[in-house]
Amino acid sequence: MADHYEVLGVTRDASPDEIKKAYRRLARELHPDVNPSAEASERFKLVTHAYDVLSDPQQREQYDLGPQAGFPGGAGFGNFGDIFETFFGGGGGGRGPKSRRERGQDALLRVEVDLDEIIFGTHRDLEVDTAIVCETCNGSCCQPGTAPVTCDICHGTGSIQRSVRSLLGNVMTSSPCGTCRGFGTVIVTPCVTCQGQGRVRARRTVPVDIPAGVDTGLRLQMPGSGEAGPAGGPNGDLYLEIKVKHHDVFSRDGDDLLCTLEVAMTDAILGTHAKVRALDGDIDVELKPGIQSADIITVKDRGITHLRGSGRGDLRVGIQVVTPTKLDHRERELIKQFASTHKQEAPSLARFQQGLFAKLRDRFLNV
Repeated sequence: MADHYEVLGVTRDASPDEIKKAYRRLARELHPDVNPSAEASERFKLVTHAYDVLSDPQQREQYDLGPQAGFPGGAGFGNFGDIFETFFGGGGGGRGPKSRRERGQDALLRVEVDLDEIIFGTHRDLEVDTAIVCETCNGSCCQPGTAPVTCDICHGTGSIQRSVRSLLGNVMTSSPCGTCRGFGTVIVTPCVTCQGQGRVRARRTVPVDIPAGVDTGLRLQMPGSGEAGPAGGPNGDLYLEIKVKHHDVFSRDGDDLLCTLEVAMTDAILGTHAKVRALDGDIDVELKPGIQSADIITVKDRGITHLRGSGRGDLRVGIQVVTPTKLDHRERELIKQFASTHKQEAPSLARFQQGLFAKLRDRFLNV
């Protein structure tokens, strides 16, 4: 890059006032409002950058002395500086400039799915507000046709080294360059679209295949579908947190589906066939004569597809016999006739049956 003093047309011992006057004179000649040519625009940027450095006393001093500013006799302390850095975590001046490219942030998106969608899995096109690579500069952060220039203060090292007196003697320290912020280069003409970030906020569509068998709280990782990193850095990941919506008829126990089938008293006595409208189609269920409330009919392989492995869970149908509550005179007489032909015993407590309570728990507590 051109020498800043030559760009402004002043000598190296020029006073601050002389530097300011030279800048104002050149700015009047090269300002885009006065001289719209491309050559004048580039020179104006160089003049402005040179003035920014030379008008700051500290930056001017560093520019005049170079990246090894303040190193009288410093060469003899090279090994000691390495030892100091090893034991005390010094500034790391030997590591070189840092990169502007960073990994993008991960993103978390909560997705609600219906119970019937997780039997076989489903597809969603999700709208995501995220950061994408700037199409104008393609992540370079620079206006098209330009590129970063080597920092005049640290000469591309990204750090400024100094010799500091301490109780241990002269110790070399290293700190990030304040002009380039440790990058080693300066973006003189940042992209106007992304303001020199290399990425912009946008809304994009992310196609997602949600596998069968997912459950509430499960997080699916989509590598590389998160936010774009600064300066063309790699994308972060997108995490999808699943929430399965409540269903009015069916509940879930692992990969099994649970439901309750209400059966008329007469059908329970005589037996019949019932059609159960399951989540993935109708199922014909046989009700044997004498079926009781809390009996469970298991239909194999009509539950939810296993998330890992093959096969499906079962559909468990809990029976609830419905006793009629409103009878007309004729119906009541028929029931009495039926009762008279059967020896009736007084209601009494039955032996505790763990299995019965487990069935009731499955049906009514939805576990």
